[in-house]
Amino acid sequence: MNLKKTTIRTSIIFALLLSLNIYSAYGRSDSDGAGDSDAKRGKVFGIVLSGGGALGYAHIGVLHAFEEEGFNPQYVAGASMGAVIAAFYSNGMTALDIMKMARDEKFYKTSKIISITVGLDKLGMSSHKHVSALLDKYIPHNSFDSLERKLYVSVTNLNTQRSEIISEGDRLKEYVLASSSIPGVFEAIDIDGIVYVDGGVLNNFPAQAIRNKCDVLIGVDVQPYSPTMKLNNVIDVSLRSLYTLVNVNSLEGRGLCDYLIDSYAINDYTIFDFNKIEEIYQYGYNLGKKYLQEHPELLEWIRQEQSYSSSSSIER
Repeated sequence: MNLKKTTIRTSIIFALLLSLNIYSAYGRSDSDGAGDSDAKRGKVFGIVLSGGGALGYAHIGVLHAFEEEGFNPQYVAGASMGAVIAAFYSNGMTALDIMKMARDEKFYKTSKIISITVGLDKLGMSSHKHVSALLDKYIPHNSFDSLERKLYVSVTNLNTQRSEIISEGDRLKEYVLASSSIPGVFEAIDIDGIVYVDGGVLNNFPAQAIRNKCDVLIGVDVQPYSPTMKLNNVIDVSLRSLYTLVNVNSLEGRGLCDYLIDSYAINDYTIFDFNKIEEIYQYGYNLGKKYLQEHPELLEWIRQEQSYSSSSSIER
């Protein structure tokens, strides 16, 4: 790794650490987790996708493994990269659709994700133009209410310095971009005079939003605590410090899940390893398959729900 690239990465990490440390001192959340429960036969499933930059590609693999068994959650919650994937997924794309999109659109090249902007008047080092273009191309509307699955997105409100969960209205894409606005890296998003940044700053695992709406809540954390992470240089130490702050704000949400899937791809890859999409995706797929094998009761519930959904469709 050359000195210039190392310096840029270190600066980004320190900016993240500073913002996370400041914001975590304030109140937690205005989420709408306590809510009505769906009176349905069969089990109501929900899934939470954590933030984690490039590590979030593992979400696609886990979803693929679960979909092969008929998994079809009614509720999806996400933060940061997890919110981006959740938006496409909630609009009806399968895991394989999302992976094909990432390959076709080269959503693994830094140049297709980050677009450097210049000027002290900017609210971030990079604009959102690439991710915004993807959202426009693959989601032809801008409404939470038009999605096929109910989506909940974690964002951080800089005006109030609190976490919020957004799940309705006609600003879907703006809030998804806000949820993935890593402070100091991507431009903060101004929505009606309120400035938002990455949801992972205060709540990287927004299970609170859907806990009371689901019979079975599954969480996928691509930034779990890992005692075996190597600490060989300044990048390693900076990343470990960042992960520590994120781990702390994820504890509450993690504790609400019935099933928690920790992706330890974090031991071999970082949040910046977008070019490792295939490896991280495959790690997630293998992890999902293994998790279902180790939890046969979950697999049975998924298959039962698929059977019920199919019979209900025939009856209608």
